[in-house]
Amino acid sequence: MQKRAALNELGLSVGKKARLRRILFDHGLRNGTALFLPYDQGLEHGPRDFFANPAASGPAYVMKLAQAGEFNGVVLQIGLAEKFFWDYAGEIPLILKLNGKTDIPPDAAALSPVHASVEDAVRLGADAVGYTLYVGSPAQETDFTQYRTIRADAERLGMPVIVWAYPRGAAIESKGGKDSFYAVDYAARVASELGADVVKVNFPQPSKRDNVKPPYEEIFTPQQAIDGVVRSANRTLVLVSGGERAGDEAMYRKAEQAMDAGGLGLIFGRNVWQRGYDESLAFVDGLKEILVQHPSD
Repeated sequence: MQKRAALNELGLSVGKKARLRRILFDHGLRNGTALFLPYDQGLEHGPRDFFANPAASGPAYVMKLAQAGEFNGVVLQIGLAEKFFWDYAGEIPLILKLNGKTDIPPDAAALSPVHASVEDAVRLGADAVGYTLYVGSPAQETDFTQYRTIRADAERLGMPVIVWAYPRGAAIESKGGKDSFYAVDYAARVASELGADVVKVNFPQPSKRDNVKPPYEEIFTPQQAIDGVVRSANRTLVLVSGGERAGDEAMYRKAEQAMDAGGLGLIFGRNVWQRGYDESLAFVDGLKEILVQHPSD
C-alpha cells in the first residue's frame, strides 16, 4: 500500500492549502480523503446521460444528493453554479469547471475551450477549479497555453487546480487507447509537471497493450497499473474517476485499488446519479466504507 503525500508536503500557497484543508477535513469523512460528485456531463455528453434517471437532469436534485451523501464537493459548469449553487453555498464545496466541450466534434484534435475564469470561481465561493487537459491531442499547444493562464491566475488567487488529465487523439488511439496504462500514466505525469495540485484520471487498463511504448508492453495487474499512475503523479494528489456506469462490485474494487495505491479519493458521477435517489445514497455509503480505511494527515 502506497502512502499519500500530506498537505504539508505539497508546497502549496496559503490560499491553496486553506481551501484544500477545508475540502478534505471540514466535509465528507473529514479524514483527508475525498469523494466528489461531478455534474458536468450535460455539456460533455449531452442530455442522453440523464435518460437512465430523468430526475438527475435537474441540478437541484443533484445538489440535494451531494448534500445528503456528504460529498467533499460538487463539480459544476458556470451556468449551473450561478443558477443553482447559491442554495447550498457554504454547505458543500464547489469545484467550478473552467472549460468544457461537447462530444459532437471528433476527438482527433480535441480541445476543451475555456469559458469561465478563476475570478468567477472566487466570486461564486468555490474551493477549487477544474480544467480538462487533453494529453496527446494535436491541439495540445493551444491547450497548454490556455492552461498556463489558468494556472497563473489560480496561483495569484490561492485557488487549487484539479486537472482532468485525459489522453486524446489519433496518436493515443494508435498506442493502446485513451485508457491504456501507457496513456493514463503519461497523462498523470504531464499534469504533475504542468503544476496541477490534483489530477483526475480514469482507471488504467493494462491489458490494452497494442503498439504501446516499452515497457508498457509487459503484463501488469490493475493494482500495479494504478500504483504506477499515482507514483508518476508525484506530489500531485490523484482522484480516480468512476467513468461510465458499471456494476457496483466492479466500482468498489476499482475504488479499493485506487485508495491502496495512495490516491486522494474518488470522483464518481454517473455511477451515483444514474440510479434512484435511495439507491444512490446506498452506493455512496459503500464507497465511504472504503475511504474511511485510508485516512491521511
